[in-house]
Amino acid sequence: MGEPVGGGVPPWRLSRRGVLLGLAASIAAARQARAQDFAVFLEQVRAEALASGVRPATLARALDGLTPDDRVVALDRRQFGGGGSFAAYRRRVVSARRVRDGRERYRRYRDVLEPIGRAYGVQPRVLVALWGIESSYGRVTGDFPVVRSLATLAHDGRRRELFTRELLAALTVLDRTPLGADAMRGSWAGAMGQAQFLPTTYLDHAVDRDGDGWADIWTSQPDVFASMANYLRAIGWRATWRWGRRVSHPERFAGLPEGRETRLPLAEWSRLGVRRADGGPLPFADVDAALVLPDGAGGEAFLVYDNFHVLRTWNRSTYFALSVGLLSDSF
Repeated sequence: MGEPVGGGVPPWRLSRRGVLLGLAASIAAARQARAQDFAVFLEQVRAEALASGVRPATLARALDGLTPDDRVVALDRRQFGGGGSFAAYRRRVVSARRVRDGRERYRRYRDVLEPIGRAYGVQPRVLVALWGIESSYGRVTGDFPVVRSLATLAHDGRRRELFTRELLAALTVLDRTPLGADAMRGSWAGAMGQAQFLPTTYLDHAVDRDGDGWADIWTSQPDVFASMANYLRAIGWRATWRWGRRVSHPERFAGLPEGRETRLPLAEWSRLGVRRADGGPLPFADVDAALVLPDGAGGEAFLVYDNFHVLRTWNRSTYFALSVGLLSDSF
């Protein structure tokens, strides 16, 4: 393209510069509008929290100057990105290292775990398995400020009612505990501490087992284990039963009723040819079970009992519940 007469700036360059300036102005205006809307939303939250009894000083520390976190919105969108097989999930989640570490943690905390297990009716190995999968035995608890994450998700609007409820609960937690807003950290979705409790779960089920005046699920192992056990008991855990077991069938389960909601007595599963994974007979017990084939008839198969459904109440993932059960069986 030749130079314009008189040596001025080419018109196409002026046009491109104008577009870029206009785009920058639009982005700045959108950010300002979002910030203003976020501030209005926080004032609504502040008013509701005040009405519920949270102290003004707590709200000032938690909400003054708060801004949304774009990382949280991006992570929320990304969680719908795909599935994968249970076999691959199991290799990652119930790894040899996690099994080895869990056995070591079980030995280390046996004197803490066993009285809690008796008090709440939950097998200690199940508590260790949940602890291992939720937070890698307390090593990975999340570094997102919980109030900021929940405020971002509530304002974003995709699940506003859920996250606004959790945000109000988080403010109540701050008001009732020694935690500061910056110290109350967790996952990007607001799950807190080694137990990865959402704030409403914390308020309803967290336990001060060590007697220091508050339920510390971040650093107190007695509080972590007792809180997890208390929650499991509340959602229906039965100490007398397993979660389920791996099973086999000579014809690879062809034609058998499958799915979490189809429950038959163990005696009926035996009549249909289902066996333990090693080929032995199923136990003689008056209990119903469902056949779960997470990777179809060609993959692993499981008969699952009521405690499996309790684990799915904790986390609505079949993969998660199976993995907790399998990991607990290794201790």
